[in-house]
Amino acid sequence: MKLRHLAVFGGIFTVVISLLLFLFIVTADDEESSTSHFDFSGLNLSEEVLKHQPTVEKYAKEYGIEDYVNYLLAIMQVESGGTVADVMQSSESLGLPPNSLSTEESIKQGCKYFSELLKSAEAKGCDIDTVVQAYNYGGGFIDYVAKHGKKYTSPLAVNFARDKSGGVKVTYKNEIAIKENGGWRYKYGNMFYVRLVNQYLAVPSFSDATAQAIFNEALKYQGWKYVFGGSNPNTSFDCSGLVQWCYGKAGISLPRTAQAQYDATQHIPLSQAKAGDLVFFHSTYNAGTYVTHVGIVRPEGRKLEVD
Repeated sequence: MKLRHLAVFGGIFTVVISLLLFLFIVTADDEESSTSHFDFSGLNLSEEVLKHQPTVEKYAKEYGIEDYVNYLLAIMQVESGGTVADVMQSSESLGLPPNSLSTEESIKQGCKYFSELLKSAEAKGCDIDTVVQAYNYGGGFIDYVAKHGKKYTSPLAVNFARDKSGGVKVTYKNEIAIKENGGWRYKYGNMFYVRLVNQYLAVPSFSDATAQAIFNEALKYQGWKYVFGGSNPNTSFDCSGLVQWCYGKAGISLPRTAQAQYDATQHIPLSQAKAGDLVFFHSTYNAGTYVTHVGIVRPEGRKLEVD
């Protein structure tokens, strides 16, 4: 399962306590470095993939997609398991034959290609799952989704592959496909690609001790000044910056913005809320239907003591 969060709410949410930010500024001299190296070992990634994490982080930073390292590693896991030279199978995105790139070239091109797809999807109002599927299908899938509701769905992925393949099917003995349809896919890309990648984005349910650690970290910054775009103690925080920082300190990677955090996490009803879940809001400022605020939640009656 993915990291859990509650549904999105408009306006002020009063049933669940959220750690909203009323912050004061402190000098950078007293604070920790803003550099974080997240531990992705809990995401079912193989050792072969995890050994490439530093290189992925290097090129993710170069192309401005540092918040998507978890996606890039999950894509690598699906593409190669980290066991071939062209670990991200990115040769074809350059118009080259498969497996034409060295490992570092593959990672660099994979990050570059993902960044281009992400930029295209953002310009067209499409979601992150559209980007992931487009890594497999090509950028044309983003245009297709943009014309069909702007949000990835499994039927859209299936219809795109059916149209591109002319309806030709091939045997596909993957567990997901076997459960879905008995074991086949259309002969164009992989219509199950998002679900394959999502297997490696899942964060196991964490313990009370981890939830406590997240709260302890968050409460260090109670009273600090809210700074839009702030993401570490040197800059102060905005809401999603604080969430990303606190979860990161507990070894859990989240994207940078509230909308991206919403996209990357599992939606659950309020009745299932547990300490450490996230609650999201829209319309806290004028941004259409985008998620604009996030808080760390504590169900009523659940007391967490702070060290």
